[in-house]
Amino acid sequence: MVSEALSAVRAWTRLDQAIAGFNRVLEREHGVTGAQLAVLRLVREWGPRVALAEMRARLVMHPATLGQMLDRLAAHGLVTVAEDPADRRRRLVELTPEGRRLTEQAPLAGPVRLRHVPAAPDRLRRLAEAFDDAIVLFGLEEYDEEYAHDRPADAAEHRTGTGNRPARGGRAGRGDPARGGRGRGGPTPR
Repeated sequence: MVSEALSAVRAWTRLDQAIAGFNRVLEREHGVTGAQLAVLRLVREWGPRVALAEMRARLVMHPATLGQMLDRLAAHGLVTVAEDPADRRRRLVELTPEGRRLTEQAPLAGPVRLRHVPAAPDRLRRLAEAFDDAIVLFGLEEYDEEYAHDRPADAAEHRTGTGNRPARGGRAGRGDPARGGRGRGGPTPR
């Protein structure tokens, strides 16, 4: 059991170091994080203009986190967020020419890459289950607040009286495997 646990720790460490290295290169060469690049790629894929409400519905990402990220991307001149001329209550997100250039030049890596490379469905399902298992086995459920709304109803019995956090050792985070990929590499579209 100890050797299996050590193998799992090594694999996680390798993944964590690779993601950190990817983020360092992105920040140094392109001025964005992996999560910011993932959002830019998704806007490009879903665009040319995407309603902010649609992005919130499609991404497994807390709305405040998405809003702050879009504000940062707009401040760097990579996206615009503007009122929809047809409905002033809606806000539309669009890549700027600089944002489009960045998505063409930056390397395609991290979780968003799964949308662009062929992979067997069974392999993707196992990957999603492994990420969900990692949250539970690492004892990180209580820190998974951004995804509290995705937890299945049966996880509610494990929650404490303090907000949406599950009790330590609870089995939260075992939602739909198609929504996996919760690492620092970026948001996961639904």
